[in-house]
Amino acid sequence: MYSDAKAYVANAQGKKIYLLPRMANRHGLITGATGTGKTVTMKVLAESFSDMGVPVFLADVKGDVSGLAEPGLDSEGMQKRIDRFDLRECWSYRPYPVAFWDIFGEKGIPVRIKVSDMGPLMFSRLLGLTEVQTGILHIVYRVADDNGLELIDLKDLRAMLTYVNDNRASLVTTYGNVTPQSIGAIQRSLLRLEDEGGSIFFGEPSISIEDLLRVDEDGRGMLNILDSTKLIRSPLIYSTFLIWLVSELFERLPEVGDPEKPKAVFFFDEAHLLFQNAPKAFLEKITQLVKLIRSKGVGIYFVSQSPSDVPGDVLAQLSNRIQHGLRAYTPAEMKAVKAAANSFRVNPDLDTEKEILSLGTGEALVSFLDEKGIPAMVERANILPPQSLMAPAREETRQSILQYDPLFAVYQEAVDNYSAYEKLKEEADAKLQAELAQAEQKAAEKQAAEEKKAAAQKEAEEKKAAAAKKKQQSKAGKAAKKVAKTAANSILSKIGRKLGKAIARGIFGNWL
Repeated sequence: MYSDAKAYVANAQGKKIYLLPRMANRHGLITGATGTGKTVTMKVLAESFSDMGVPVFLADVKGDVSGLAEPGLDSEGMQKRIDRFDLRECWSYRPYPVAFWDIFGEKGIPVRIKVSDMGPLMFSRLLGLTEVQTGILHIVYRVADDNGLELIDLKDLRAMLTYVNDNRASLVTTYGNVTPQSIGAIQRSLLRLEDEGGSIFFGEPSISIEDLLRVDEDGRGMLNILDSTKLIRSPLIYSTFLIWLVSELFERLPEVGDPEKPKAVFFFDEAHLLFQNAPKAFLEKITQLVKLIRSKGVGIYFVSQSPSDVPGDVLAQLSNRIQHGLRAYTPAEMKAVKAAANSFRVNPDLDTEKEILSLGTGEALVSFLDEKGIPAMVERANILPPQSLMAPAREETRQSILQYDPLFAVYQEAVDNYSAYEKLKEEADAKLQAELAQAEQKAAEKQAAEEKKAAAQKEAEEKKAAAAKKKQQSKAGKAAKKVAKTAANSILSKIGRKLGKAIARGIFGNWL
């Protein structure tokens, strides 16, 4: 609850506990067992930030954060809490300005980002790649950049992987060795990512970080609620997307030092997923972001069951802390309780470890930074109730908000713009057409040569046949002349004999 230009969060035996706006970008931690009130605490803080005019981003894992969009419901229990916190004069049930987002586009404005925006390190985390495979993915991104090939969706990345594999011999001297086995492993990881919703998540129009920094007409910060009831089943997509958001904010926002109030606040529920099985390089990036983004005026609040869910280097940056109850039945759980107790500034009047085990629902150990930036001594306190609805928002409320949100029309329909896939396909098609044309030309030349050879052979055969015919005719003519000559000689011979006889008779008379 925003009161006296401060966030009134809890009450410790009549003492109001405030979170100071100018200390809110020093980050925070909300921990506790399931059912102890973490979500309510997150909503109370979100309402205060909204009233300050600070945009907020919240991941709605269970669906009940959506109740920020509707006014709270009165009840006997709520009346008792209002009296306990002495809120009668300033209390009112009211809704808050909400924008619903959803990676799957089912319960909110569709959320998409480009493959190139995520970068190879985060994308490797998303795919669960080994160190060697991560190196290959770095090469793929670099080749795409050097050749002006934009990676927008997963088919672009697939096309680039195929291109790098097909051209690995020519790329090795510039970029390093690429093996077909690593390319194949990355392609298989992409199949898994597609099955988890990656084909929907990566694309355009890509979400603009500026659209998460809106305020309403009354100057209240917009509460951007990412529906994660389905997304949480894909923990790698969930956690990597949250870190990408922070990374984008860090890249885009200017340095502001320590402003009077944050530029934006992010709540990361189920924070342990951010760090679970994360490679060293990814953890180093998270730690660096948490350390540096404070100077951009951005506060990050991790929500998890135990402080031990957060790495020590990150935990050291979380100055505003709220610890709800923990349950400990094993040595490991007792160790976690002890670690949680030791994370607070000591209060000599309070046995912190014992208090953690006895906290009821809605109770918490609280320590915020004071005006000098020093953590206050831990105190046992009761968290204020939210002014909005504790339960999930009605579906008609969600649909009404979506219908009138101008960003819904901007992001509703996916757009398949010209990118690496299309360019590589054009180049491949052009190469194929050139090869086909060359093959057709060679075939035509071969056919022409064969036809020319056949024509020459036919001409030679015709000449040979003509010569043979001429020779045959010559032989036939000679034979005919010979026959004629023989016949003539025979006739002449007969005539000659007869003539000879006649002459002989004339000369010799009857002697013959």
